[in-house]
Amino acid sequence: MNETVSQWIRRHAWPLTTLDPQAPLGDLLPLRDLAADAAVVTVGASTRQAHELSAIAHRILRFLVEERGFRSLALEGDDPVRVGLDAYVSTGRGDPRAALAEARPFWRTEEILGVVSWMRAHNERHPHDQVRFADVRGQAAPAREDLERRLADDTIGWHERSGDKIVYWGGIAHTRDSPGSLGGHLRERFGPAYLSIGLTFEDGTLPVPVPAPPADFAETPLSAAGLDAFLLNLRAERPDAVRAWLDAPARTRLIGPAQDPAEHLSGGTFGGWFDVVAHHRHVTPVRLLSQ
Repeated sequence: MNETVSQWIRRHAWPLTTLDPQAPLGDLLPLRDLAADAAVVTVGASTRQAHELSAIAHRILRFLVEERGFRSLALEGDDPVRVGLDAYVSTGRGDPRAALAEARPFWRTEEILGVVSWMRAHNERHPHDQVRFADVRGQAAPAREDLERRLADDTIGWHERSGDKIVYWGGIAHTRDSPGSLGGHLRERFGPAYLSIGLTFEDGTLPVPVPAPPADFAETPLSAAGLDAFLLNLRAERPDAVRAWLDAPARTRLIGPAQDPAEHLSGGTFGGWFDVVAHHRHVTPVRLLSQ
């Protein structure tokens, strides 16, 4: 079949119909099969500053907990024990809003508060089958490769000690399946029982304006498919044009706290980094935690 990349994306894309974390999860049904044998699923965002990417990460977490029996969340960037979130989701003790106010800046959002509140509500309904935080702290390391190794070792160690299936929610610089990254180490350890999900976008505000990326960025064909938000299995059967796109040296969005729109990720292929992508054409800023 002489199918273009855009045609292939439209044929395989599963539209995402809502950002409401409490809404029915039917638009995420493809994950039921894709994550059927997974021990660890990473949800890597190209920015932590976008409401839409945080909302879909929350919904993916909820789907994996409710439909696939995942029971631990590794929330990258701080220590939930230190700020009191671990105790809150398991016992209800403490004030999650006050706890998050003491966390690192990119946890101080209403979206993360929503995740914590959902975890607590789940545990109240299921006191003998609780969701908990994995002990993955990402302590300071002298070199980037050491940090990646520590993050991976913490995740692997928690899985081995707890027996839990883990959702790891962080940034794509860590979660991409690439040699030396957290994702690469997880692939080496778990093989096909590791699923890498990338969260990407085209443009929006963070709150600084972020224009559409250059034409050679991997996200450009995703947006050219003409869909506002969708889930895409990058492992689906691929014609030559799609294989060339996924296997070519890639650049993709990577916007950190400095919010530099020119920032990007490179040094690999889009199809090598991720098994699945959840793409949004337009994003808006996360909602900073109100007091």
